[in-house]
Amino acid sequence: MAFNVLWLQSGGCGGCSMSLLCADTTDFPAWLRSSNINLLWHPALSLEGQQELLDLLDDCLTGLIRLDALCVEGAVLRGPNRTGRFHLLAGTDTPMMTWISKLSAVAGQVLAIGSCAAWGGISATGSNPADACGLQFEDEYRGGLLGAEFKSRSGLPVINISGCPTHPGWVLDTLMLLASDQFGADNLDPLGRPRLYADQLVHHGCPRNEYYEYKASAALPTDLGCLMENLGCKGTQAHADCNTRLWNGEGSCLRGGFACIKCTAPGFQSPGHAFHMTPKLAGIPVGLPTDMPKAWFVALASLSKSATPKRVKVNSRSDHVVLPPASRHSR
Repeated sequence: MAFNVLWLQSGGCGGCSMSLLCADTTDFPAWLRSSNINLLWHPALSLEGQQELLDLLDDCLTGLIRLDALCVEGAVLRGPNRTGRFHLLAGTDTPMMTWISKLSAVAGQVLAIGSCAAWGGISATGSNPADACGLQFEDEYRGGLLGAEFKSRSGLPVINISGCPTHPGWVLDTLMLLASDQFGADNLDPLGRPRLYADQLVHHGCPRNEYYEYKASAALPTDLGCLMENLGCKGTQAHADCNTRLWNGEGSCLRGGFACIKCTAPGFQSPGHAFHMTPKLAGIPVGLPTDMPKAWFVALASLSKSATPKRVKVNSRSDHVVLPPASRHSR
């Protein structure tokens, strides 16, 4: 029996759908079929028009069509005054948040695709005039549209496949595990993210790790050195496998020369400082590795800097390798 998936687009840029199209396959529909996944409807991938979609939604609500997984991309727009009328589903006079609530009540699984759907994300930045929120979170606080106690028909809370955008592999691997009945509560971390990627850190596999080990820091965005101390990188705190599960088979933010902004976590969109800056207290970065005591980090950093090879120190403040590794006989 095929695993029926319905994908709705709420308040966001559509970037997670664009990311999905970069999945590592030459035939996306064939991949879904081979995984026993039936995509009932997707705003960018489906050919059905407005009336066919509305008929499909009604069939899902009445149980004529079994809804195994509801995927929601984008934040829920509750404004103005919690009426939801900032965002009506096309062809209806019904707010998108009402459709999401009704469909979530009958869905076997509910998945928040991307950080906007999970926590509110970019859509909830600043004063949040649209009153945007996530499906089961509002930033780091449980609640959101569906409420802190919500459980889908399967008994699971909302599965937060967060990221801005989310990696296509995170989405497809989760759907594949759900379709094969191999995904349960133990597969979720405390924020409801699939552990298949959230048990990793962006720091793992970072191409700048040698510079990090010696605390040889970049001063400019074009420098080769570690971006943590001066340029806002949060890779040692961000839960994701971006540098071991590469994007488009070869890239990541850090491999492209950009600092990690911890986009899989709630509140990343409003860090309280410019993304390219590292806030410090007494010269020490405020955001330290998640599982290292501050005193240990300070001691290790001091020792590392005193032992930094000249090659690493020089190259860290350059946009290309100035000093190559020394050639030396090993015998």
